[in-house]
Amino acid sequence: MTDDPAPTADFDDETAGTERETESTESNERPEQVTKSAESSESTDSTDSTGSTDSTDSTDSLDQDVADEVPEDVRKYERFKKMDGAQYDRVNSFLRERTYITAREWAIARLCADFRTETGVEMTKIGKNLPRLIPFMTDTYTPQAVNQARSSFEGKVKQSGATFLYGAMCGFFTAEELDEMMYEVTEVAKFLLEVEGVDLSVEDELEAEDRISRVMREVRKESAQLRSEEVECPECGHVHEP
Repeated sequence: MTDDPAPTADFDDETAGTERETESTESNERPEQVTKSAESSESTDSTDSTGSTDSTDSTDSLDQDVADEVPEDVRKYERFKKMDGAQYDRVNSFLRERTYITAREWAIARLCADFRTETGVEMTKIGKNLPRLIPFMTDTYTPQAVNQARSSFEGKVKQSGATFLYGAMCGFFTAEELDEMMYEVTEVAKFLLEVEGVDLSVEDELEAEDRISRVMREVRKESAQLRSEEVECPECGHVHEP
């Protein structure tokens, strides 16, 4: 088989993004002027100190209130951390070149799987906290928008699955070509899982590839038999082998 496909390296470059720079303003503060009288200086120091403390306490209290509004499972969500700084357009371009899904559909499908409960998917929570959960998503979504993206993902998976299975069953590809194709698409799928945060060992990867290869060989064998059994002339009813 060939080496791992180039998409991994390309995607690493694309998702690197622009590093966020934090500038400190403390070094730009003017030194305290002490040319005034001691009484005036003490009064100024007291006012500045009090004001600074009140402002800090107020900011900390506001940040704490905002943090308290974020559900605990959202705060602890660890997927997609490898994509900090990634831009949506670049992630979307990578996916569109190699899959049928968009970055929006990919992210929301993953979240719908992770935030599924016994009664359904927590779409309100997903939409409200989308920018906190996915680094390359910048806007919140309504529950309806989350559901639409999930439905779009499901529809594309079904369509692409039907297309692939037809290609595998119709006899267009040889067994070797089909095996090579499965290797290539599996590498892309594994890369997406790794970006999400799934830790795949070499043993697990090899075992998964072997299972997939066995399944596809069985699909080709059964489909060949199916074609032989069902090739019938619509005019005379004669059955023949393709």
